[in-house]
Amino acid sequence: MKNIFKNTTLILGLLFFAVSLSLTSCNRSDDEADDLPQEELSDVLLRVTDAAGGAPVVYDYQVNSTTNPNVKLINGHTYNVEVLFKNGDEDATQEIIDAKDAHFLVYNFPNSDITLTRTDDFTRGDGNRVGLKTKWVVNTAVKNASAPSQLVLTLFHEAVTVSEASTASGNGVIYGTHTGGETDAQANYNIIN
Repeated sequence: MKNIFKNTTLILGLLFFAVSLSLTSCNRSDDEADDLPQEELSDVLLRVTDAAGGAPVVYDYQVNSTTNPNVKLINGHTYNVEVLFKNGDEDATQEIIDAKDAHFLVYNFPNSDITLTRTDDFTRGDGNRVGLKTKWVVNTAVKNASAPSQLVLTLFHEAVTVSEASTASGNGVIYGTHTGGETDAQANYNIIN
């Protein structure tokens, strides 16, 4: 009789543990509007418009692609740049705006001298801008012709702290810092003249 009681207790305990795991391991967040896993993003697009005039040019980074789009920039020009996120044909950018306090973009420009200013028309609860809209002043698009110039754009999710501050990194500049969190998406673009 004692063995039956022990076995029943053990089975009930294991069942409770399994149910608890299944209820808590499915989501990063309790807020469904904030549920944007990286595997659901198919494209990260840059819409680049020369402030001196001209039509916008869209550069499409396809997630997990083996090639990077070539973003053509002219030294001395200023560009208005908008980042758009897609899941197939569906625009996922609004989901990031709706959960703005949980998202932050970091721009890394190795081997380029570009001054970036965030121009989003909204701010996060901490006063920082996510960085979906920016202005780029291109001082030197390609600093060293023998090395690749790039933009490494990373969307972070639920960082503990964020800052719009810039830091020098090797032969370039990184705009935005964060602590903690995880990567929702990372896109790489080649910078060319």
